Amino acid sequence: MLGRKGVRHLISISDLTNKEFEVLVNKAQTFKQIYKNGSPQEFASNHQKLLGKTVALVFSKRSTRTRISSEGAAAFYGATPMFLGKDDIQLGVNESFYDTTKVLSSMVSTVFARVNSHSEIQQLAEHSSVPILNSLCDTYHPLQAIADLLTIKEAFQDTKGLKLAWIGDANNVINDLAIASLKLGINVSVATPIGIEMDKKILQTAEEVSKETGASFEHTHDPKATATNANILVTDTFVSMGEESETAKKLKQFEGFQISEEHTKLANKDWKFMHCLPRHKEEVTDEVFYNKNSLVFEEAENRLYAAIAALEVFVVNKGDFSK
Repeated sequence: MLGRKGVRHLISISDLTNKEFEVLVNKAQTFKQIYKNGSPQEFASNHQKLLGKTVALVFSKRSTRTRISSEGAAAFYGATPMFLGKDDIQLGVNESFYDTTKVLSSMVSTVFARVNSHSEIQQLAEHSSVPILNSLCDTYHPLQAIADLLTIKEAFQDTKGLKLAWIGDANNVINDLAIASLKLGINVSVATPIGIEMDKKILQTAEEVSKETGASFEHTHDPKATATNANILVTDTFVSMGEESETAKKLKQFEGFQISEEHTKLANKDWKFMHCLPRHKEEVTDEVFYNKNSLVFEEAENRLYAAIAALEVFVVNKGDFSK
């Protein structure tokens, strides 16, 4: 998304071209190698890129992976991360989004924003003079998608022609993951309970990307059909933060959607399992979650390299994907 004075924001994978998204995944992979095996010179040169700068972490929701990865990414580039929780600043409470964003963006080099509604991300992006990196809202989760596609690429090398099977809710994670997967040539099958449909805008974008890349997309209500011949089985929480009052209703609605060995037997013999965490047992059995084919902890680690790649492109390179 292009904001004020040409500032490029990371709001959704849908805002990126196929090539731009591929660049982010490739950069994440490169920086993972540097982070794990890089020379002191490589670390020093990257550390200088944002030395003396401040990276704000505006979090309306609690977090483990997002906070660690965004603070770690800031430290990698020599910046000082500043965590601003929901009780730390005036955002949307005693001060307008406009006023807070104007002040905040005048003092920092970028903002990792983990907020409630998509409208909050939109307001931040509209008024900010520095890049807003969407670290989760109720509609999108782009940094998770970058990490997920890095994880898939590491596991399979060639992504084209793979089948990703999502068995779960129609939420922010699959909204970006579906588009991201299609951009890299992965066929996507989504199964949600009857009564739960994907966002129409996501479905339209999925159709458009599918035509561009030749990867197929389907949305069903049959988890077994979705799991059949899948290379990657994916799920997420059935009860998102803020929906706790609906737990009993949601769990009843999701009966039969727990990923189990029954689904892995329908999947391709080289199946992998992924989950963005935190995980609850109603979503996946221990036998699958802790299986040798499970990639959940590699996936979690890759959030760091996704954040580093995002900082490189949107902040260090000022939105220029060609560098």
